Amino acid sequence: MGESAGAKNHHHQVTDFSIEVQHQGPSKCFDDDGRIKRTGNIWTASAHIITAVIGSGVLSLAWAIAQLGWIAGPAVMFLFSFVIYYTSALLADCYRSGDPVTGKRNYTYMDAVRANLGGAKVKICGLIQYLNLFGVAIGYTIAASISMMAIKRSNCFHQSRGKDPCHMSSNPYMIMFGISEIIFSQIPDFDQIWWLSIVAAIMSFTYSSIGLALGIAQVAANGSFKGSMTGIGIGAVTQTQKIWRSFQAFGDIAFAYSYSIILIEIQDTIKSPPSESKTMKKATLVSVAVTTAFYMLCGCMGYAAFGDHAPGNLLTGFGFYNPFWLLDIANAAIVIHLVGAYQVYCQPLFAFIEKWAIQRWPKSEFITRDIPVPIPGFRPFKLNLFRLVWRSAFVVATTVISMLLPFFNDVVGILGAFGFWPLTVYFPVEMYIAQKKIPKWSTRWVCLQILSLACLAISLAAAVGSVAGVILDLKTYRPFKTSY
Repeated sequence: MGESAGAKNHHHQVTDFSIEVQHQGPSKCFDDDGRIKRTGNIWTASAHIITAVIGSGVLSLAWAIAQLGWIAGPAVMFLFSFVIYYTSALLADCYRSGDPVTGKRNYTYMDAVRANLGGAKVKICGLIQYLNLFGVAIGYTIAASISMMAIKRSNCFHQSRGKDPCHMSSNPYMIMFGISEIIFSQIPDFDQIWWLSIVAAIMSFTYSSIGLALGIAQVAANGSFKGSMTGIGIGAVTQTQKIWRSFQAFGDIAFAYSYSIILIEIQDTIKSPPSESKTMKKATLVSVAVTTAFYMLCGCMGYAAFGDHAPGNLLTGFGFYNPFWLLDIANAAIVIHLVGAYQVYCQPLFAFIEKWAIQRWPKSEFITRDIPVPIPGFRPFKLNLFRLVWRSAFVVATTVISMLLPFFNDVVGILGAFGFWPLTVYFPVEMYIAQKKIPKWSTRWVCLQILSLACLAISLAAAVGSVAGVILDLKTYRPFKTSY
């Protein structure tokens, strides 16, 4: 995910005096690579991961479990949590090349691939990664607009006592979300959005907990657990649909977990000693455990409440919006969470382009000059014109595409399917083999390759399921005309 955090706002110091610092080794203010001392710890890293992982994807898990049933659903979830934890631990070891404590740092996922694998794989990795991030930005814009409309509709529905169908266009809400992202994207650096991550992580717990509580209340009202051992029956859907939907459910669960795409960037904010990979592995364990517990509760309670009719978004399944104020709080929490998650995902992409521009045109004032803007009571904000123009253009582009293709959920499914295997499994496994010099055809080598191939099969199946979804959407689609 692009050049990390540090890259941006330290490039001035780095050019001027980090050269001297590097000769002297680490000092009080600087790390061993001449960058300002990193301050992250297991808790800030866990907050970043939880912000990135518990997206609004948690709300579709009840639907996913409904496709697979009481046995396969939870089993698939545990399986994915284990795979993600394992490959993330392999990836955490790739942050430094050579010695795990003093080796050369890789600031980004691409740097790690370059150091361990090299060649064309670096470009392929970069392309998949940045396309994926671009897709995530669009997906979040759509998801946020849907939650904002849900608040507006539930209030409109309430006032008209259910007489007005309350149809509305999603475009104004996407534009509002875009404007807020333009403002937040001016925060120069990944290190400086830790507070946004913590707020976003709290929000994701808020709306997931409301979904969970409503699920429990619904189960209590039903007086029994709904759902079956094998999921939705062949009578309710055709056999082919059952297969497509199961594939899509695999996809939903796989992408609900994956954050490898920004793991190295998060690791680059962690202070040492102890070594960054130790802290990162602990943070990964904490966040995967928290996430899995949460996903299990939300997914299983949602399925128990609605059985085979579990909705694609858990918060839309409760009667028509009663208790409506509670659902409004949940939807508002989703919007605030998505504002933060958008930044966690896009900052590395922003940094990558900015670093490239500085290398390409080092003499351009437009790109390199920071203009101090005084803020009463705070340190002056450093405004960079290139950053202002490029990041605003990026947000505008994602907002326009969201308005054009509002069923992007399936498209994100496709992007996610193509991103899941290479970024979460293939590259971490290959880098680990290269780094630890594991001999070909040894037992470890064979086990790692089997893991990789199994995940490739899941990725392809999920991609096929999502493509089927897009083809259905296109039949009824008119550009810029989506209303709910």
